Amino acid sequence: MRYEMMMPHQLRQAMEENWPAVLPLGVLEYHGEHLAIGLDTLVVLRCLEQLEAEMDLIIFPPFYYGAGSYAVEGPAGTGTMQVDTEALVPFGHHFFRSLLRNGFRNIHAIIHHQSENFTAGMPTDLSFKLAGRKAIFEFLMNERGEGFWGDNSMADYYEKHEEGDNPFNWVQIHPLMDEAIIKEYDFDHAGIGETSLLMALDPDGVDMGRFSDEKWYLRSARDSTREYGQQAVDKILARLRRILAN
Repeated sequence: MRYEMMMPHQLRQAMEENWPAVLPLGVLEYHGEHLAIGLDTLVVLRCLEQLEAEMDLIIFPPFYYGAGSYAVEGPAGTGTMQVDTEALVPFGHHFFRSLLRNGFRNIHAIIHHQSENFTAGMPTDLSFKLAGRKAIFEFLMNERGEGFWGDNSMADYYEKHEEGDNPFNWVQIHPLMDEAIIKEYDFDHAGIGETSLLMALDPDGVDMGRFSDEKWYLRSARDSTREYGQQAVDKILARLRRILAN
């Protein structure tokens, strides 16, 4: 269900049943002349929309305003938007804190932008990871007081941690593609990987009539196909089903 379209009684039911609540997270960034500027966020949203048809799931309005950076192209006439981490961390902190105060305990954000470096982290995902941790610690301190972790009520913390059941999992950030998928599929910027992926998920965002191979990172896109993109989509959906399963 779309969060903005939910009625309060639906929201309460979703929290009682611990539905996964997911933020599509990304940027607005130049991807050559043949691809939509919002690709990085669109591919996350379109995957979640497919899952929405088969499982109990809340989708928040997507956040497009991450740190796009001007590493690929400058801003003039390209559509790339750069929002610094100094703004992203406070936004994410307040966003996650609000969800925790509402009663959500199964919160996720999924990102595609620069996520080949997800283990080390890049500006947008690191900002939201930090924001999630800040929100959780603040919420726990306010609700349980200082010394909450050392209290005897937390004696089973390590056992629950091993099972994945602990408060620090209330907010989780994931890449759309993990290392296993990237080993089997081209992860690139506006090349065959992203172009094929958007062909499969939202073909209106691709116009190969505008394709130009003047830049190195674009050249492989000439071989893009919807069928190749669907291979990635199938792998992504299978992984997200495991991550978001209650």
